Amino acid sequence: MTSSAHLPTLAVLISGSGSNLQAIIDAVDSGRLAARIAVVASNRKAAYGLERAEAAGIPTRYHPLKPYRDAGKDRNQYDADLAALLAEYAPDWVVLAGWMHIFSHAFLQHYPNRIVNLHPALPGQFPGAHAIDDALAAFQRGEVDHTGVMVHLVPDERVDEGPVLATRAVPILPGDTHDTLAARIHATEHDLLVETLSQLVRSSVSKE
Repeated sequence: MTSSAHLPTLAVLISGSGSNLQAIIDAVDSGRLAARIAVVASNRKAAYGLERAEAAGIPTRYHPLKPYRDAGKDRNQYDADLAALLAEYAPDWVVLAGWMHIFSHAFLQHYPNRIVNLHPALPGQFPGAHAIDDALAAFQRGEVDHTGVMVHLVPDERVDEGPVLATRAVPILPGDTHDTLAARIHATEHDLLVETLSQLVRSSVSKE
């Protein structure tokens, strides 16, 4: 058995409730995901995901943007400082699990091909923070009959674009509301993210 000290390490970045983080924690605990969560960082102090991490004994860090704006500092400085903060934990992968900032090169340069993002839509469809509502509106206009989830790498500053690692379709049903569609999407997210991370870490270990 591989000791936890030698498992691939993850830094998970969140902005909200952390349900995808919880899926990762549960997968690590069950052995489905052979990795260790080294740190959970959030740009929001009230993010419930921080409580999930603390309950699991995972180190947490709070890195807000407002003090930078108040001091007249730009996003590059914020991103560079976040990269330095994460470097203390030497993560093999950075996982964006509901992280609501777009990174600049000041962060991206430190983790080439090692930043994994989860987005509640299929490639090329419904980018941005309102993907679920946008998909539901397109369905109501008769333009689509499904949406989905994708996991992809983040190589640059484009929004919800980059090499696609995995996708899964999610049907939109007559009578769906935001909440009913979101519930199916989130359930799909939890499974697909864990499955994809498991494949990534197995692949990275096999190359060593």
